[in-house]
Amino acid sequence: MLMMQEITADIVQATIRPREADTYKGDYGHVLTVGGNQNYGGAIIMSTMAAVYGGAGLVTAATDPSNFTSLHAQLPEAMVVDDTDVAELTKLIPTMNVIVVGPGLGTDQQAQTILETVFDLVLPKQILIIDGSAIDLVAAQKMTLPDTHIIFTPHVIEWQRLTGIAPDDQTPEKNQAAQQKLHANVVLKKHRTEVYMQDQIWQNTVGGPALATGGSGDTLTGVIAAFVAQFENKQKALLSAVYTHSKISDQLAENAYVTLPTMISHALPSFMAQMAKKTPEDRIGF
Repeated sequence: MLMMQEITADIVQATIRPREADTYKGDYGHVLTVGGNQNYGGAIIMSTMAAVYGGAGLVTAATDPSNFTSLHAQLPEAMVVDDTDVAELTKLIPTMNVIVVGPGLGTDQQAQTILETVFDLVLPKQILIIDGSAIDLVAAQKMTLPDTHIIFTPHVIEWQRLTGIAPDDQTPEKNQAAQQKLHANVVLKKHRTEVYMQDQIWQNTVGGPALATGGSGDTLTGVIAAFVAQFENKQKALLSAVYTHSKISDQLAENAYVTLPTMISHALPSFMAQMAKKTPEDRIGF
């Protein structure tokens, strides 16, 4: 039986530290989110919003042009680009620290072409978060993964498509073996989300059914992107993002039957400020 370590507030407190005074947006990473077709624009907007509110220095969304107006109206802090503009993506992708691909992307031929473009352009030094539709495409088309630092963020059915392991058979041992075969970190979303990285397995200690609503996973990808973009220890940043997303939901659920993804994003800056405080007494309640 493999040992699971617990993801707790201590990890988050050690990760989110007060920002140095002499810094600027370039010190906190540039995130690119890729996805959102004409029918699922909300997914990329929610992922992008979480990356912005989660503290990434710069965030750009590559999405269908039909989403430009909505994204600008809800999130003027983000930039946009047409996700089918290969020339622009060729210039843009190498400048990124973290790339999210998949939220609302779809699984048609155009979506596959966009995903192939991202895979072709991503660099070994970058972090690539593969979510949602992109996981389905990788599984269905048996796509070769690029040589870079990959984080998969599947729910249990997407994990089944990717690995062939049925939900009832998804034991820590089988999941870890599949993760190591993929040569990627895996955030397996469930009631107690599990994170598989190298030879370690971590289990989230917070989160509840208030998260069971569309867009929660898209928001989590944005939080992960923001954290791994700006914090030096990437493993702790990933674990901290998983905890933060769920803990904010738990707090909101005290007065909300469902914690909408945008509610979680809007609460990120204040939660992070509390976690960054220096004395344990200031952290009471978290």
